[in-house]
Amino acid sequence: MTRNTIRLVALLGTISIIGIIVIQIYWVQKAFDIRQKQFNQTVNIALKNVADNIVAFNHGVPLSENPVNQVSSNYYVVNVNTVIDAGVLDHYLREAFVAVNMNQDYEYAIYDCATNQMVFGTYVSPTGHEEKMYPSVNLPVSNKFTYYFGIFFPNESNFITGAGEMGIWVFSSAILLIVMTFFGYAIYIILKQSRLSEIQKDFVNNMTHEFKTPLSTIAVSADVLSNPSSLNNPDVYFNYVSIIKQENSRLVSQVEKALQMANLDSGRVKLSREKMDMHELLRNAMDKMRLGYKNKIVNISHEFEATNVEVMADKVHVSNLIFNLLDNAIKYSPETAEIMVKTWNKKRALYISIADKGIGLKKSDRKKVFDKFYRVSTGNVHNVKGFGLGLHYVKNIVRAHRWHISLVSEPGIGTTFTIQIPLKENE
Repeated sequence: MTRNTIRLVALLGTISIIGIIVIQIYWVQKAFDIRQKQFNQTVNIALKNVADNIVAFNHGVPLSENPVNQVSSNYYVVNVNTVIDAGVLDHYLREAFVAVNMNQDYEYAIYDCATNQMVFGTYVSPTGHEEKMYPSVNLPVSNKFTYYFGIFFPNESNFITGAGEMGIWVFSSAILLIVMTFFGYAIYIILKQSRLSEIQKDFVNNMTHEFKTPLSTIAVSADVLSNPSSLNNPDVYFNYVSIIKQENSRLVSQVEKALQMANLDSGRVKLSREKMDMHELLRNAMDKMRLGYKNKIVNISHEFEATNVEVMADKVHVSNLIFNLLDNAIKYSPETAEIMVKTWNKKRALYISIADKGIGLKKSDRKKVFDKFYRVSTGNVHNVKGFGLGLHYVKNIVRAHRWHISLVSEPGIGTTFTIQIPLKENE
């Protein structure tokens, strides 16, 4: 499956999920509105019956208009246009709510026109919880009526969301959320695997190219040496023998890099720490790198300002680490590579920086440059040789020593890698 196909599947799946979410939200809202309407109708019926019963109890004039006024979603004011007895009101409220099967906690209070306040506040819990008696000072006053009572439902949301229908919608929404999570994770894994597949394919192509060139050179050299006439020309003979040895060393080096990464990833590498002079190691590495490139002019300068340069480290791996950084700086530099190596001490640490004036790194490359098999594109697949293992190896060796590495880079300006080595661990 190609990357574009995966993206298309992910896009269609995302659109489908969004469509399902929209439909789910619509029906949940619809169900919520229905439950809200049902609650309002049930309360209105019950409170109208209470008002009618109080009027009848006081032998008053029957109410011609609906006495129930909804102030908010959970607060109602009931106009009875007659004196309200607290005990009578309590009795009729309980009776009315039982009749409509309303088992919600509520709080009611009676308006006192003499004091212009809501008085005799009572909290009623039909569900069997302990009743709490306290004045209903928080219920707002309405100036529209003279004789009325107010009723407040503190747990109105429980009635709406706790119903069976709403419970099903909430459950289905939770299931949908889980499905979305797994879908997103699956798409992430698929894209990641696709990317790894592409990286591994590029790695195999690069490895094939890297091996093919020296093998072809060795084959040609062997054909020349197999000709008896070459024995009569010692210069030609030894020249091709030298080429075979050089290309063989190159093959061995590439194989060792791959094996080193395999060992690092499997956790089998054990560091053999020994006391070593970092300046001496850097000088040896710089001398070898100056002579290692025939098609480039390599200028490596240094500024060694550090005075405390002895560290406990694995000499072989640290040498490879420095070689990789120098090699990387040279490969991504123009025909003349200008490299600067610096050292300095700061706060009981040794710092080593390797800076080049090469092509530099974009922000997207800076985030991935230490990833395994990742290679910075230079426009031509094979104009910069390698497997994309060098900096990944560097990162793993730095981590194994519990050091720290950072980079600063700008396109067209160059790249600087800085290694921080705590000295207190090496004393």
